[in-house]
Amino acid sequence: MCIAENAAKIREQMAEAAIAAGRRPEDICLCAATKMNDSERIRQAIAAGVDCCGENRVQELTTKLAENAYNGAQLHFIGHLQTNKVKQVVGKVDLIQSVDSERLLRAINKEAQLQGICQNILLEINIGQELSKSGFAKDDIYQILEQMDLYPSIRVRGLMAIPPVCENSTKNRKFFQEMYNLSVDIAAKKYDNVCVDILSMGMSDDYTEAIACGSTMIRVGTAIFGKRNYP
Repeated sequence: MCIAENAAKIREQMAEAAIAAGRRPEDICLCAATKMNDSERIRQAIAAGVDCCGENRVQELTTKLAENAYNGAQLHFIGHLQTNKVKQVVGKVDLIQSVDSERLLRAINKEAQLQGICQNILLEINIGQELSKSGFAKDDIYQILEQMDLYPSIRVRGLMAIPPVCENSTKNRKFFQEMYNLSVDIAAKKYDNVCVDILSMGMSDDYTEAIACGSTMIRVGTAIFGKRNYP
């Protein structure tokens, strides 16, 4: 199947999952995870109607920006961001989804202040408490949010998570539900520079489960572009 057909199929499944959960399909965004896809394939995905593009690697993002690959869609950074590469991302993307440490918060805020902008971000939660993954611990996130007044050039738009890899996608429901409950609890509180309107969770293998549990944004690569061929 071509990229347009894949995207259309995903949209159908998104709509079915949303309606089954009593939700509106239009309230859920499709983010195309564009890692290792060239500019032409990204343009095809945008033409097929994805809501935004999510890039994992700073070098790829920089190269494709120069080629105007993302024209017509919002651009997000969804990979692990090193503090020494913050300058190449802040102000270039609409949303940094993967903010996983206080050190990174400080670096983003500093660069955004220098540029005179307010950078939208998501806080990444290590919901499975995996040692191999980055992200804030669920129990620590409230303390971080209480300190957001220290970062006036950042606006927290919500949360992001990558649950543990499971053989059966339904096993991730527990983690998706925990994330949803956390986002609802945070949204009910008042924090400086925080507006929780995005819950980014669900990828190619489990996005329908994520939607059933309240995800407002899914990040899909393989199901749109096909399997990546890693060198």
